[in-house]
Amino acid sequence: MADSKTTTTACDRLIRLVAPPAGPVDARGDWAVVEATIGARLPDDYKRLVEVYGWGEFCDLLYLRTPFGTSKHNGIEWQSAHPTGTAELNHERYPHPLHPAPGGLLIWGTTMDADRLCWRTDRAPEEWPVVVWSSEGWYETHTTGAAEFIESWVGGHGGSALFADMEPNLTPWFNTFRPRTHRCLRLSEGLFSHSERLRLLREALAPTTDRGSWRSENDESGQDHFATVDTDWLLTYDASCPHQIRIGFPPEDTEQVHRRLFAAVQLMGCEVLRITTAAGTSLQTWTTDEE
Repeated sequence: MADSKTTTTACDRLIRLVAPPAGPVDARGDWAVVEATIGARLPDDYKRLVEVYGWGEFCDLLYLRTPFGTSKHNGIEWQSAHPTGTAELNHERYPHPLHPAPGGLLIWGTTMDADRLCWRTDRAPEEWPVVVWSSEGWYETHTTGAAEFIESWVGGHGGSALFADMEPNLTPWFNTFRPRTHRCLRLSEGLFSHSERLRLLREALAPTTDRGSWRSENDESGQDHFATVDTDWLLTYDASCPHQIRIGFPPEDTEQVHRRLFAAVQLMGCEVLRITTAAGTSLQTWTTDEE
């Protein structure tokens, strides 16, 4: 188990690998109240993760929970993680007790596939190991803290046999969990090549950061994913014909997104042919509330 100096270094390495959000969600609160409610002091590296990143997910897979905010989907879990009575009735399926039982599991994160990321609370908090509790009932112990576990997975030099590795050659990212409005703009082709249109789009919305891309063998389809750094807008530019831009953004940014995105489309030499929601519903105007 790494000491507090090493776990702090793991946080620093993670911050260098993955840019924190400009406005983390559910990242601030009274730790003393949280710890009194849980009945245990929480590790310092986890507190720093929460304060820097807040509630959200790393690379569409690892979900970091925080003890703050009001969402029923956020929070640290313990007793409620076992169905009522099964901890006592089925020890083979649930070999680890849950906090506040001595050495019990305390859940600080999850994965996209509903695996749970836990601490085993059988020693001092700075030495709690991470236990991956898979959705299929398997368990795996890692002798690291939360920050080092995430940093190792994101950095590609550690992971779990119970879920997928970080995709190689991708620039890692973090998405905050917050309400987002989603729009899809179907575009005319214009005169420029796809690569030139993408360059113009990203320059118009700069600064941006990569979130991965893919291309078919014949280059007739593909996607480029990126995000704006300062405003937390998430974009996908499809290379298919007809091509389109998909964007998710905080609702309060509606007017700013409309102005900047339509200006970018004009620079790309294209016209907006159709606007839809994430569900594919056509909209008459950009600001329509229908989702």
